[in-house]
Order: sequence, then C-alpha cells, then structure tokens
Amino acid sequence: MTERFTVLMVCMGNICRSPMAERLLRLRLDERLADGDLVEVHGAGTGAWHEGEPMHRQAAEEVLARGGDPSAFAARALTEEMLESDLVLTATIEQVGFVAELVPSAASKTFVLGEFARLAAEVPDDLPGSDLAARGRALVAEADQLRDGARYSDEVPDPWGRAPEYFTAVADQIDDAVTVLADRLTTKVARA
Repeated sequence: MTERFTVLMVCMGNICRSPMAERLLRLRLDERLADGDLVEVHGAGTGAWHEGEPMHRQAAEEVLARGGDPSAFAARALTEEMLESDLVLTATIEQVGFVAELVPSAASKTFVLGEFARLAAEVPDDLPGSDLAARGRALVAEADQLRDGARYSDEVPDPWGRAPEYFTAVADQIDDAVTVLADRLTTKVARA
C-alpha cells in the first residue's frame, strides 16, 4: 500500500472553519489526483463543545456551492494522536500555540492556514521524493525553514454567528489557501 500524506485542519469547535478547509482541500485534491487516497485530510477542534455535531449549516452550504461534499461530517475534539499528521493547519495563531503546548514536537509542522499557503508558494518545485507523501513532507520542512512569523492576515476569522456573506468571504479565503496547498502537493504527481 502506498504511504499517505496526512493533513489535519484545526479550529476552535470543528463546525465551521476546519470542516470547510477539510472538505475544500479534499475537493481540490480530487480534482488533481487520479488516486485521492494518497492524501488523508481530517479535522478537529481545540475544544469538545460541538463533538459529534454536523458541520454548521452555512459552512456546509459554502462547501456545496464550490462543488464539495459536506455530508457524513461529525465534529471531533483534538487529540495528541491526531497531531501525528504530516501537516497541521490551524485557523489562528493562538491555535498554533495550543498545538505546540499539547505536543511540542508538532510545532515544526504546524502553521496557520494562510501562513502555510504563503510560504508553500515560495518553495521551489524541485522537491525531493518520488511519491506524494515524501514530497509533501519535504514541502512542510521547506516551509518551516522559510517561516518569518505568522501574521494576523494569515488567520481565518471565525464566521460563527455572522451573516451568510461573512461565511462566503471566509470560505473564499479558505478555498484560496487550500488550492495553493493542493497545487503544491500534486506538482509532478499523476493528475486525474
């Protein structure tokens, strides 16, 4: 069996931002890969307030509007085991700190979503590795070397309790960032 590259999306409650990021990244990868099993994408929240709940209705509508699938989603609380993922992407700078406190060894592979997209775009295409998992891990290592500090503009604002237009703006921001990641992960990999 081919080794998979794993991406964990983290936000506060795992019903708005991280589910949109999870499902939109899955969509963008499936558009680019012949074998979608090469990448595992999952998500969690820093708290268990919504554990077991479906994706927020408006978040689900944003995923659907872009062609993604919000079905069969259930919110989860972050565990140490989840942080064994190859890449951890959070909605905020504070959540990066939360991850680093929970599992200090995860700090080098944990980024704010916008920060990672910004840094990944700077990494040269000639990454080492013959498969997606190896290239993905090399991308994460290179992005870690390029770190210059996350910016507040890298953060994904929380749309919970806000107007539908706010959800749309947040979903657009997430989709832009995960599209960069999907493009970088699938460079020189079999396309669909």
